Amino acid sequence: MELRQIQYFVTVAEELHFGRAAERLHIGQPAVSQQVRRLERELGTQLFDRSGRTVTLTPVGHALLPEGRALLKARDSFAATAQRLTTRSAAAFRVGISSALGPRLDDFLDALPDRGASTRFEFQTLDARTRLEEVGAGRLDAAFVRGLEHAPGLRLLGLWHDPLLVALPASHALAAHHRLDLADLAGLPLRIASRGENAVLFDAVVAACRAAGFEPTFGPPSTRLQDTLAEIGAGAAAWTLMYPTAANTVSSRRISLLPLIGDPLSIRMSLAVRENADPARLELLTAASAGVRRKVAGRTE
Repeated sequence: MELRQIQYFVTVAEELHFGRAAERLHIGQPAVSQQVRRLERELGTQLFDRSGRTVTLTPVGHALLPEGRALLKARDSFAATAQRLTTRSAAAFRVGISSALGPRLDDFLDALPDRGASTRFEFQTLDARTRLEEVGAGRLDAAFVRGLEHAPGLRLLGLWHDPLLVALPASHALAAHHRLDLADLAGLPLRIASRGENAVLFDAVVAACRAAGFEPTFGPPSTRLQDTLAEIGAGAAAWTLMYPTAANTVSSRRISLLPLIGDPLSIRMSLAVRENADPARLELLTAASAGVRRKVAGRTE
């Protein structure tokens, strides 16, 4: 029994005319008649009564017609699902990233099922606000974002926490320490992005400084990290903060990077996706997020 035989049976049953059924199927009438008779022989029963001037369904044919339609519907659904999966696997997965992900991006890709072998990625380096806007608008499928606990219309998949490092002139007395208490930096100008540029980082730093017993003294706002580090390395009495994933970009011997005692500044990294994201892609990202959390936790134990 072949599906085309079922298709011919259903079409003839709907037209009750072999000629019209053949026209609908875009094949010759003899081929339709031949395949329907072959189906009847395989089933051991007649589906059509051809004794009169018109074609009618036999009682068995009437009973089998809904079953035939269900089989054809299942065939169409099967083909549509295959096409959808093929299109999805071929389509690029658009992800917004920051410039300071470093090896953590490799961790994420490694954590994808089958290491993401069937997924083609397109990465766009954008500022934090733009990344969120692009995900919400559907122009990005996902984005790495820091410090958020919730965002309207988005689901945040937790990845890891980044304990921030202090960067200060290597010539400063504090550079001789192995670790710093945040309070040690009171009075030394802080160079970070303005609140309008990065509200998450700005608010976290101010809150941590206040918890340490001082109000931060702000120097000129930080723009590009490398520019700020160059100015600090040139002798400006100031400090800034860096994510550990960007530490390997510091090559100047004029800059010292020091951890803080107790990790008072630790920023959560999440993957933002839309609430109505494609279920298959959401499942893929959820699995990868869980894998990254396990990997990072294993390193810190």
